[in-house]
Amino acid sequence: MTHTSRALPCITALAATLGAAGAAAQTCEVRSGPRPPAVVELYTSEGCSSCPPADRWLSTLKAKDNVLALSFHVNYWNHLGWRDPFATPETTARQYRLKEALGGKYVYTPQIVLNGRDHRSWSGQSASSLIGLPAAAAPALHLRRQGNVVTAQIASAPGTELAGYWAVLQDGLISKVTRGENAGEDLRHDHVVSRYLPVPPWDAAQGGSTQLTLPSGAPQRVAFVVTNPGLTQPVQALVLQCPT
Repeated sequence: MTHTSRALPCITALAATLGAAGAAAQTCEVRSGPRPPAVVELYTSEGCSSCPPADRWLSTLKAKDNVLALSFHVNYWNHLGWRDPFATPETTARQYRLKEALGGKYVYTPQIVLNGRDHRSWSGQSASSLIGLPAAAAPALHLRRQGNVVTAQIASAPGTELAGYWAVLQDGLISKVTRGENAGEDLRHDHVVSRYLPVPPWDAAQGGSTQLTLPSGAPQRVAFVVTNPGLTQPVQALVLQCPT
């Protein structure tokens, strides 16, 4: 995968390789508007008895309300008797990265992070009360999917470097928990990040481009979040939902 203007020859080569196979594939795309969304990250675990209320709250947030909701399942509660099927080392590592950036003493669940900052007053909040990212710092963003290949084009922006990450999202996931703190519960999740893939920094002044190849039958919602070089502070975000 490539992400900077310095690597444009590699992007061209990849596009040429995929061109013949994807020429007839259905294409869908979306462009960022004048108001960047609020980016809400939930760090949660099926092994945590206090997490289901936060999971339910996150499910109330919809993209139409100019919110990008992301549910990152973490694995450090797996030792309590229930292995969270949606937790990955990558999503867990992201929370530890945020802890360092925010100066926290420990990680915890459920944790809500709003626009890169710890947000503890989430309970009962409506989507309309969540403030979006600052428009002045947000570069234009274009997502395009052709077949199983999604391309993000990021316009030039002030500053030195930007980075970002892909998030493949799944909704309506249900687990029948048989052990641990939530034993006997049927837990439902939306906005689950089933794949988290960071993209290294690029020159903000030149803009960037990066591609993600999805497996066949992959979920229809894919988000790209533009961040600071440390991947902890979002500056722009966009989700692409293609028709089935």
